[in-house]
Amino acid sequence: MAAKDTSESTAVEAPSLESATPKHSFFMRLYTGTGAFEVVGKRKLWFAISGLIVAVCIASMVLRGFTLGIDFEGGTKVAVPASTETGTISVQQVEDVFTETLGKAPESVVLVGSGGSATVQIRSEHLTNEETEELRTALFDAFKPLGTDGVPSRLAISDSAVSETWGGQITQKALIALVVFIVLATIYITVRYERYMSIAAMATLVFDIIVTAGVYSIVGFEVTPAMVIGLLTILGFSLYDTVIVFDKVEENTQGFEHTTRRTFAEQANLAVNQTFMRSINTSVISVLPIVALMVVAVWLLGVGTLMDLALVQMVGVVVGTYSSIFFATPLLVSMRERTDLVRNHTRRVLNRRKGAEAKTADKAADKAADTDAGADTKAGQAAEPQTVAAASVPSSPPPPDKPVPGARPVRPTTSRTGRPSGKRNTRRR
Repeated sequence: MAAKDTSESTAVEAPSLESATPKHSFFMRLYTGTGAFEVVGKRKLWFAISGLIVAVCIASMVLRGFTLGIDFEGGTKVAVPASTETGTISVQQVEDVFTETLGKAPESVVLVGSGGSATVQIRSEHLTNEETEELRTALFDAFKPLGTDGVPSRLAISDSAVSETWGGQITQKALIALVVFIVLATIYITVRYERYMSIAAMATLVFDIIVTAGVYSIVGFEVTPAMVIGLLTILGFSLYDTVIVFDKVEENTQGFEHTTRRTFAEQANLAVNQTFMRSINTSVISVLPIVALMVVAVWLLGVGTLMDLALVQMVGVVVGTYSSIFFATPLLVSMRERTDLVRNHTRRVLNRRKGAEAKTADKAADKAADTDAGADTKAGQAAEPQTVAAASVPSSPPPPDKPVPGARPVRPTTSRTGRPSGKRNTRRR
């Protein structure tokens, strides 16, 4: 009994599986995609953030509008090399010459590029041929800009004019291209996926258009034909990223109604986690050439068209990555949870978990009760060891202290017959 008590008192309880599970770092959980990041479960938060972004963008487009380029609005653009015979000229100097020559201020004067390729671009309302020639002469006389051969040349000053009619045609063609893209994307998504995925993908596409246009309105980036081309490009990227996530959602939720391990929302959240790294890697790989394009456009060549193209692609990649993860899939889950199939399945999963939790609680209670009963029994046994031992042994009359004088020795006899058993009593008193 003592040995048994000693062994039980020195026993060590095994650690739980939960505590024994290794704690992975943020990047390890991000890479393995085990569902550790709750995206779908916090969709109300993401909807609130997305709604706030859309509201700010729409307000900016309504109140501030857009800075339309010369190709859309019409007008005259004059470019002057920043390197002149007297040194590098500033934006303010060029603006002063324009105002003194024509008696009105230009719409904008900006410095594009850097170093020897830097140019000062003047944008104004439509100028006549005489006004353009007068302005070029005044700029050459004031600054003596250098040509490609390093010699001051009047030909180094370039100009371009776009009529308002041409700008209207460019705007119309840009809108037609955008509508055609959206229609083709809608047809593909409708054929490729089921109804709710198609609606979520198209809503994500509209979200990307509004946010990208809103960013251009807020920051004041110039809207050019290159910007429209870049917008169509990044809409394709956003749609591609959304398709990647939806492919994984479709794979995880196939036949989900036949199992009760996870709900539809949990399967979709797992799909988002499993495509986190793919989306991040795709975005990083897409951003690197865009950054290189911006560097080449701004610091090396000073080409405004490349800059416009790079800006919209940079904005679109960021917006598209956000929307495919934090907007498209949560919207899909919200719509699917309104259907009877997903609602009933979710109810069955939750009921099963409640039953499992109740069984676990009952087992824990029974185990605790058994432990308490065992402890009480051991305490009772330790308190009365002599009593139990005395009750288990039959009582017998005590032997006499000493034999009576002259009495014969008494041999042991059996209890049944009273005859001698043949055994000698070896007890000595």
